[in-house]
Amino acid sequence: MSNGIEIEGMVFDAGAQTARTATDRMVAPELIEDDLALDRSLRPKRLDDYLGQTRVKESLSILIQAARQRGECMDHVLFSGPPGLGKTTLATVVANELGANIRTTSGPAIARPGDLAAILTNLEEGDVLFIDEIHRLNRQVEEVLYPALEDYVLDIVVGKGPAARSIRLDLPKFTLVGATTRTGLLTGPLRDRFGIVFRLDYYTPEELSDIVKRSSGILDVSIDEEGALEIARRSRGTPRLANRLLKRVRDWAQVRGSGSIDEDTAAQALSFFEVDSLGLDSLDNKILELLCVSFGGRPVGLSTLSSALAEDPDTVEDVYEPYLIQQGLIMRTPKGRQATDRAFEHMGVNRP
Repeated sequence: MSNGIEIEGMVFDAGAQTARTATDRMVAPELIEDDLALDRSLRPKRLDDYLGQTRVKESLSILIQAARQRGECMDHVLFSGPPGLGKTTLATVVANELGANIRTTSGPAIARPGDLAAILTNLEEGDVLFIDEIHRLNRQVEEVLYPALEDYVLDIVVGKGPAARSIRLDLPKFTLVGATTRTGLLTGPLRDRFGIVFRLDYYTPEELSDIVKRSSGILDVSIDEEGALEIARRSRGTPRLANRLLKRVRDWAQVRGSGSIDEDTAAQALSFFEVDSLGLDSLDNKILELLCVSFGGRPVGLSTLSSALAEDPDTVEDVYEPYLIQQGLIMRTPKGRQATDRAFEHMGVNRP
């Protein structure tokens, strides 16, 4: 029996819920409970509606059109990149462009080879199978997947001991679309079986502004160019976060403002929800305050920093640090974590 929980076509790993609660904050790029209520109509259904990732879109358009003209299945596709950039959405777009049905699951939800066999045998010719977090498939499941990807066959062992025998079942031709946030954790044999590999990059503020304007139109929210750009600048280059912040700004504008969103309204709303001009929340700024003020700019060990924050060291390292490092606000040194000049400037503090 699978440990996954399926909600509206999306599968969540019950065993990972404890770890994910650490990222249940407004600026977390990972999927949080609030996103489940996000209007599904915000997700683009076609390549023409998908904004950003221009290189990936153009390549996919050619590959999909070529496969359709030949009347063949598209090669297996792997999307990699940080969470929230649209890997799941792109999988759905690929299926829609191919005119195929899509079956969605996740790596942790496929606990045993029998789970995978049940999924594969229920596919129809030309279907798209989407496996999110595919790097979390266990090795036994991977071994069953290899012949299915290469030869569209399923090898099943019936019986035990001397009476055991192998049965080979033919599978309909299908396209596997995998998504991963940790490419390095994919095994070499699995990675090599994907004929098409794309890495999604962070979005520019201008691209996110277009996404915010599109979403506001669907949600029937009045927003101007400057208001959309203000939300985009604080969205950490992530469409999921941009849509989440748009919802919060919409709520604030409805109660505290005129209902429409301009630059000033967006700035006031996001400041109220403790998301500053760089997209940092109170926890991010607390880390910078500790490094810049409490420790006077000196290098600080991870265990000391986590104790000061009352957080688990792994949470600090995996959840809070990456974006601060990307923005050049902190750096890892042999002696520990240290604030940069940009961090002191952002905090309005002179370096000792």
